[in-house]
This record gives sequence, C-alpha cells and structure tokens, in this order.
Amino acid sequence: MSGRDKLQLGQRERLIFALDAPDREQALAWVDRLGDSVSFYKIGMELLASGDYFTVLDELARRDKRIFVDLKFFDIPATVAGVIGGLSRWPVTFATVHGWHAGMMQAAAEARSGDLRLLAVTVLTSMDGKDLQQMGISGEPADIVVQRALSAQASGIDGVIASGQEAGVIRAACGPGFSIVCPGIRPGGPVGDDQKRTVGVAEAFQRGADAIVVGRPISKASDPRAAAEAIQAEITTI
Repeated sequence: MSGRDKLQLGQRERLIFALDAPDREQALAWVDRLGDSVSFYKIGMELLASGDYFTVLDELARRDKRIFVDLKFFDIPATVAGVIGGLSRWPVTFATVHGWHAGMMQAAAEARSGDLRLLAVTVLTSMDGKDLQQMGISGEPADIVVQRALSAQASGIDGVIASGQEAGVIRAACGPGFSIVCPGIRPGGPVGDDQKRTVGVAEAFQRGADAIVVGRPISKASDPRAAAEAIQAEITTI
C-alpha cells in the first residue's frame, strides 16, 4: 500500500509556524503579526483545550493559509479511522498520527479523503536515546525513526514528522516520493530548551526535509515577523 502523490509545496510554504496559543484571540493575533511572512500554520494541542480550535482553523482557511492539524492521533484503528474520516471534511493539508502501530496507520490512510495528507510521528524531537531506553525501546533514535518511517510508508501514510538529524536516512530508505517534515529547528543552534535532537534550517533541507516547523525561534524573537522572513530568505538559498 502506498500514500498519495507527494504534495508539492510552494517556496514560502516550506516554513510552517507552530501556532501555540491558548485561545482564538491570541492565535489570530499571531497570524496578524506575521502577515505574509508565514503561509502555513501548525495548530496543536494547546489551542484544542480552549474550544476555539476549529474556529481558528476556519479563519486560517479563510485567509488562504495552509493548515497542519498536529494532534498526534493514537488509538485503536477504528477510532483513528473515524477521526481521520471526519477531519478530511475540513480544509486541512497535514494531520499527524503516531507511527507506532501499522494497523492503526493503515486504517487512518484508508479513511482519509479529499486533499488531506497524513504524517506519522516517529520519535519526538524532545527525546533522545536515553529516553527511548527508559521506555523499553532498544536502539538508536535514527534506527527507530527509519523503522517507523518504513512502516508508515508501507501502511499508506504520506510522510513523517522527524528530526532533521534523521532526514537523510529517511530519504535514503523511503525515496523521493515520501514527505519529511522536520520540527525542532533552531536557526541559531541549541538554546537549552526541551528540544534535544535539533538542527538548523539549511541542514534540515540539505538532509532531505520538504518543510520545517518553527515555533519559539520566531515567537520568542524581538521581531517575530523579521525572524520568519530571515528563515524564508535562508530557504530560498538552499
């Protein structure tokens, strides 16, 4: 089983901003602040608790922004298939499922419709080898990531979420038609936060990423829009 044709992103869609906000007002304030410096937004779990999640999703679509629903679905196959089938009715480009269970991923892939592409979460970028060992998982992160990427591809998933550190080995294993989206991007290098397996902008793309997810390096910058534009400018040189 294979995924759909690979989504071709525009040059400025290769930067995805992590829209981590507690409510609609603050989320849309970020969209206003960033303006046309960002064309693609990832909305995750923090906004979900506000009750404003789909209100923000609809507003992003109204503004012609691409949308990445990052809720990391993980449950029995029938439950995940149900939620993916429902989510397919919304104007969503990417959505995440956990890459731990082939049967669940296959059910999700079979349930999607429309333009939705599914990405499997391999190993969170906040985890390293020691964290995996504590969970009873033997092997280096890169090995586990490749195993999960291959399983996702065989299950019909369209791509993965993975650290840029593993983008090269994923690309070599899965080929050019498989999407790789890399979070944990730190343009200026590690900053001592909860992300452990980080890379810079250029390194992620040189290793095979199709898009990167950037949050705090933009949101914590003194001028967030300028920070986003600087990343966009760097992407154009790669």
